[in-house]
Order: sequence, then structure tokens, then C-alpha cells
Amino acid sequence: MKEIDFLIEVSRRYGADSRFVIAGGGNTSYKDNERLWVKASGHALATITEDGFAVLDRTLLNKMGEKVYSTNAAEREEQVKNDLAAACITKGRRPSVETSLHNAMSARFIVHLHPTAVNGVMCSNNAAKACRELFGEDALYIPYTDPGYTLFKKVYDEICAFKAVKGREPKMIFLQNHGVFVGGDTVEEIDAIYTDMLSRIEARVKPVDETATEVCDCATEVVPAIRSILSRNGRGDKIIRIVKNALADKFIASEKAFARVAAPFTPDGIVYCKSAYLYIDGEDAAAKVANAEAAIEKYTAERGYTPKVIAVKGIGLLAVGDSAKAAGIVAEVFTDCMKVAHYAAAFGGEHPMTKPQIDFIDNWEVENYRRKVSAAGTHGRAENKIFIVTGAAQGFGEGIARCLVEEGANVVVADLNEATGTATAANLNALCKNNRVTFFKTDVTDINCLAALVKATVCDFGGVDVFISNAGIAIAGDLTQMVPEKFDLVTKINYHGFFYCSKVVAPVLKAQNKYDSERYGDIIQINSKSGLEGSKANFAYAGSKFGGLGLVQSFAMELAPYRIKVNGICPGNFLDGPLWSDPVKGLYVQYLNAGKVPGAKTVDDVREYYLSKVPMHKGCNPKDVTKGVLYLIEQTCETGQALPITGGQIMLK
Repeated sequence: MKEIDFLIEVSRRYGADSRFVIAGGGNTSYKDNERLWVKASGHALATITEDGFAVLDRTLLNKMGEKVYSTNAAEREEQVKNDLAAACITKGRRPSVETSLHNAMSARFIVHLHPTAVNGVMCSNNAAKACRELFGEDALYIPYTDPGYTLFKKVYDEICAFKAVKGREPKMIFLQNHGVFVGGDTVEEIDAIYTDMLSRIEARVKPVDETATEVCDCATEVVPAIRSILSRNGRGDKIIRIVKNALADKFIASEKAFARVAAPFTPDGIVYCKSAYLYIDGEDAAAKVANAEAAIEKYTAERGYTPKVIAVKGIGLLAVGDSAKAAGIVAEVFTDCMKVAHYAAAFGGEHPMTKPQIDFIDNWEVENYRRKVSAAGTHGRAENKIFIVTGAAQGFGEGIARCLVEEGANVVVADLNEATGTATAANLNALCKNNRVTFFKTDVTDINCLAALVKATVCDFGGVDVFISNAGIAIAGDLTQMVPEKFDLVTKINYHGFFYCSKVVAPVLKAQNKYDSERYGDIIQINSKSGLEGSKANFAYAGSKFGGLGLVQSFAMELAPYRIKVNGICPGNFLDGPLWSDPVKGLYVQYLNAGKVPGAKTVDDVREYYLSKVPMHKGCNPKDVTKGVLYLIEQTCETGQALPITGGQIMLK
């Protein structure tokens, strides 16, 4: 293997290990006598390739340690940035801000990480003492210094002093409130140092308990309301991830307990979670929402942005982001903050960053660049909206979910088929940018299961914007063939299921809309052209769909005062989907066997018969239906409608 291959391997391995790296933090490098390869900004260690490293000329880098820069901080940082850019052999890749530190250490490989256990020591009141006790003569401890040239110069001078006394460089350089640098001439040497480092710390600390704990049912009333408050007044739809486990419970049990994590410990904490967090209490759900509303508006007025972290007593830690990806990072980073506090308790208690240190990071150009890179993404017609789609593991539902994901939506794939649904969610997540897809095993004939689905969606995303009731079955047969059990099954899934779905999601949509007069919610039933006209030898299906449109109109009238629109979409036949084309139980086979198409002798005859009924001579597909979904959610004056998407086969009169 080439040295760059070793660098990529060690970077990915540590980058994928949450004990060492969160939110893509840390950086790595390799050097020879002439050049330095260092991680470029905007690249995550876990997935880095050779293109993710900037290559710099060490002849130019070496001069920076002795060069005298401006005493004006802004001018100095600009001069340093220009010198780093001049040293770059690979243009267009911004080298890590710690590049000069990597060059100052003579070891061939440098791995700079922010391990939770290490930060537990470095963010404690006894950091210097603990560093000496744990790591002795191999370690160099650096008190907190603002990052950039100031930190580089401090470390550079301390390395020189260390070498003058001991005749060698330190193997580990610990930075107060900022992690550790480890140097080695081989990857194996790096691994041995990190393994020993963590074992020494963990021997002094009780393990972190992250056992999941139950989210109370009141979360479906409180959290969507908080999401709406955060999003209103043009602030854009927010996504909320609820963190609820034994660790979080410890810190949100009281305002006093939360004070232990109420200020950031590291620069990463400031970049992703900002520097001030809210604690919300209240005797009941209504009081919690009222208190949250007052606190959020006060916070936003004072700071010009909404909070990223909100602890709600009795519910959980709310991680708030401008996207699902951002909310996930906030959850990850603040969970790490709580772990750091847990570790720090064993070393004299927590030592958060000071206000001047926080202000420096908040206004530092490099960290603003990191925020910009982190927030980058594409936009679509369903950007940041939260959809539940039942029956989305395959067929029409999967196609609709796929199209929505491509439009930026967050989607919950709700389906009874766990294996297929899990695989579908994984496949759709591969298409995501800042959005996210989850799976929840769902039986639409079980109202308690549906209530659990809605609660899980609130926990993962903070609310629901659109509920698409798509799950359905069709069992063909005339009066002589249809048995009551099959008729009841079709009715239970297609008709009762839509009622159950609407019943459990309506309270969440009401809670959201109550706190934002501009917000609307949507319930959409994927109905059928068979809901608009009868269907020979298919009365069980047609009857359930006719009934569904009756529910659509009735629910629309009931929910209109709450700005909840209820509509149906009546697609034509998805002739290429599994409902029709399954070779064993598809409708082509069913209709052929039931004699529904006179004179048909093969499934191809059945297909051509149905195509001949469509003026556009094409089957309906998920893209067609998704366009209808997007139309219905974008407009604010359509409710109680049955939107036909049939290629002209059914024309409204």
C-alpha cells in the first residue's frame, strides 16, 4: 500500500467510530520531506478519498513557524490564510485550519481527533493535573488557546520547549476543550497510542448509560407545537429529533441538572448547537407549550436565530435543525456534550468555554465557513416537509415515496412488510441529501399501531406535515365468487384504515397549525378511478374506494376550521406496478381468472384491454400521482376533492 492509502484507511476507520469522531470532525495527515497531505475542509473522515486531501509544500509551511505576522488579529489571520493558500499544491481544496500544527509535528502520520473520553478530561476543572497523572512524560498539555495562528504558535513554541528539555517530541498533544493530536511513523503506532489512551481514561470513569427510555405520549401534543413556533414568521420549516435515554434523562431532570451542560465545552459544540440552550418546564402539556413559546420568541429576538437545543422536562432533549441532517448532527453533538459532562465529573467537574472564547468561535471566519458547508444542500418542492406514506414498501407507495424524497421530503415508510420496508428505507436514504427516510412497521387496521407510528414520526422529525393513506388491497370477484371474509378484509384495510389514519394524525396537525396562522396540514387518500365509477366483478374494492371519498369529504368539512385539507387522489391503473403485474396474484391474473375481460385469453389481452380505455394510452405511474400530491399540498383552497389522474379515462362531469 502507498502512504496515501494508509492515510485514507486510518482516516475512515477513526472517522466511522463515534467514540473518536462526531459530526465529521477531526483531521488527519501524512508527510514526507517535501509535502504534506492533510484533510481538506468540507470532507468527512469516514468517507474521505484521496481527493479529500489538500497537498501542501512543506518548504513554505516550515517558514510559518518563525515568521512574524501582524499584531492585528484580523490582518494576521488573513496573512496566515494566504500563506496556507500559497503553500497549496492542489488548488481548490481548502486545507484544514490545523494544517500548521500537523506540519509542526515531525511524525509521518498525525491523527487529530476529539474523542469523547479525552474531551471529558480536557473539559474538566482538573484537566492539566489529570493529563499529567494519566499520561506522564509522553504528553504535552496546552491550556485553551483560540484556534488559528495563535494556537499554532503556542503549540509550535511548546513543542520546541519540550524538545529542548527532553530531547524528543511528545507523542500526544492535549488541547484544553479541544481534543488531542497523536503522532506516529506508522498507523500501528497511532492505534496503540489511542487504545492505551482510552483505556486509561475509561478505567477512571463509570460507563455512560444510553439505555433508551420511553417518550411520553404528550410529546405528540407538545413537540409539534414547538416545531410550529420555531418555524413561523418566515423562519422556515424546522426538523426536531427527540433524544430520550438514561443519559439525557439525567441532565433534563431539573434546571439545576441541565446547568451542567448549559454552556458549550468545545468549538464543535458552538458550530453545530450554538452557545445558549433552553430549558422548558410546565405542569402539563399546555403549560409546556406556553412556556416554550415565550422562551423561543425571547431567545430569537435577542439573538436573531432560533435555538438549536431545547430540553423539555418529562419529554426529552429536542435537537433542532434546518433539515433532518442538521437536526441529527445537533442530536449527536449535544449527546456528546452530555457524555463529556459525565466523564468530567470524575476529574473535578465540568469546565465549559468562557464567553470571550465562545464569542471568538461564533465570529471566526473558519467556523462560519464550516457552517456554510454543513448547511449546503438542494431544494425541492417538498423540502423539509414531513410525510408519512402507508403501504410504501413497494409498488405505488414506494414510487410516491421515492419521488417525494427526490423533492427534498422526509418520509416515513409505513408498511406491514418489515423486510421489504426496511430495505426500501435504506435504498431511499441513499438518494437523500439533507433529508431522511425511516421505516415503521405498520398495520393500518390497528389504530394503536397507527398511533405509535405517528408518535415515532414526532420523535424522529418533530411533527407531521402530510399523511398519505396509500395502503390498500384489491380482491376481484363477482357476487358468486366473493366470500364475506375477503370482502371484510378489503373494507377493513381500504375504508377503516383511512378512518384510523385520519383519526390519529389529526391532533398533531391541529397542534402545529394552532401556533402558526400561515401553516396548513394535509391528509391525502390515494383512492382510485374505481372510487369514481363502479367496477365490474370488483365491487369490494370499488365500494371501499367510494366510501373513502365519502370520508374525504366529511373529514374535509370537519377539519377545515383547523386549516387541515383532506383530499383524495384517484389514479388510473398502475399497469406496470406489482398490484397489476404480479405473476401469481396480480390483477391481470385475477381479472383473467374472474372473466372480467370478455374474450381475454392471456394477461397481455387483459393489459391491452385496459390500455385501450385510456385516451392517453398509458398507465398511471407514481410520478404522475406525486405531481398531484404536490399540487394539493401547495395550494390552500382545495379540500374535499377527488383529483383524477387517469389519462382521461375518467373525466369529471
